[in-house]
Amino acid sequence: MARTRPLSPHLQVYRPQLTSMMSIAHRASGIALTTGTVVLAGWLIALAQGAETYAMLAGWLTHPLGQFVLFGYSAALIYHALNGIRHLGWDIGYGLTIPEVYRNGHIVLFLTLILTAGLWTAVWM
Repeated sequence: MARTRPLSPHLQVYRPQLTSMMSIAHRASGIALTTGTVVLAGWLIALAQGAETYAMLAGWLTHPLGQFVLFGYSAALIYHALNGIRHLGWDIGYGLTIPEVYRNGHIVLFLTLILTAGLWTAVWM
C-alpha cells in the first residue's frame, strides 16, 4: 500500500531554519513582554500603595525564581528590540538577501547574549 503524503506543509516536512525560529522567538518575546509589563505595573502599584505592599513584591522579585523571571524579561526585551531594529532595516530595503538575513540574524542573537549578560553583570555588581 502506498504511503500517503501530507496535504499541506507540516512540521515533519520542513527543517527549522534560523529565520523561522527567529520569527517564532520574536512573537514569543512579544508575549513575554506583555506579561512582564503586567508585573511592572504591579510593581508600580505596590510602590504607590506603601512600604508593606512594596516589601512583599520586592521579596518575590528577589527570590531566585523572581530573578529568573526578571532575567527572562530583560532577555526578551533586548531580543525584541534588536530584532525590531533588524525589521526596520528590512522595511527600508537593507539586508534582504539570504546571506545578509542570516548574518544579521546571527548578529541579533550574539548581541542579545552580550547585552543581557552585560546588563545582569551590572545588576549583580
